[in-house]
Amino acid sequence: MLELGVKALIAYLLGSLIGSLVIGRLKGVDIREQGSGNAGGTNALRTQGWKFALGVIVIDVGKALLAVGLLPGLDVPFVGIDAALSRGWLEVACAAAVVVGHVYPVWYEFRGGKGAATLIGAVATLAPAALVPVFAVWLACVMLTGFVGLGTMLGTASLPVYFAVTRPGDLPLIVFGVAMAAFVVYTHRANISRMVAGNENRARRLWLLRPR
Repeated sequence: MLELGVKALIAYLLGSLIGSLVIGRLKGVDIREQGSGNAGGTNALRTQGWKFALGVIVIDVGKALLAVGLLPGLDVPFVGIDAALSRGWLEVACAAAVVVGHVYPVWYEFRGGKGAATLIGAVATLAPAALVPVFAVWLACVMLTGFVGLGTMLGTASLPVYFAVTRPGDLPLIVFGVAMAAFVVYTHRANISRMVAGNENRARRLWLLRPR
């Protein structure tokens, strides 16, 4: 349990390094004071441009790759490797912790992004093939509705379905998929409110059913 707790904490601290805020500090801007007020990649793209947003994505995806791909197998001094601890549960614990750290970063007053890019990095490490249905559902939703947030929620919701169908015996992955789907819906609650009120922005370049 010591290994689980220490590595989940390290993953959380890694997640707390928010790409948009790290790059923003170098440029002297805080994107939480611009656009939608969110520290994620979408707001970075809308307010700062694609180069800034690309750097944000590299950091936010990269930290998840480190937290999930490297950290679980790392022999941390004074902690060691617990032979009784399931590697599967440890990996998903680190994956969940890095996403939570991105949303609630200790370094930035617990005001981060919505976790989508970091979750992509985590899933890319845990089960790369799962990104195919996630992206397919996201793209179909955005093209039909124009709502990026809705696409993100539905794409994430496809994770536990995919895991249950393709890896029915892998309980850690299924639990991770369910937990992340619920968490992403929670982080997008403001988007849900705006969609209900009819005030949510749409991705017009991808939205095929927009008024002509």
